[in-house]
Amino acid sequence: MKIEPADVSKVALLARLDLSAEEMQAMAAHLSGIVGYVQQLQEIDTSGVEPMAHAIELRNVMAKDVVAASLSRDAALSNAPRHDGEYYLVPAVLGE
Repeated sequence: MKIEPADVSKVALLARLDLSAEEMQAMAAHLSGIVGYVQQLQEIDTSGVEPMAHAIELRNVMAKDVVAASLSRDAALSNAPRHDGEYYLVPAVLGE
């Protein structure tokens, strides 16, 4: 499957990326290469391979739930660019 610059343009719009025509051409070539590698992997016979969730076996990956002191509100807000003393203030995304 060949990725066209029009496909890259659509994805760039969704990701809010401003790409030049040259960057779109380059990205289309890179993405076409990636899709080619995935197609090569799909050609491999994996009928005898058991599905797995992880490449290596994991055991006891959960940390113990230990009660510990947390940051005070003042400490948590100390590096925030904007706050009202109680909450972080961020620009509205969905309107007012």
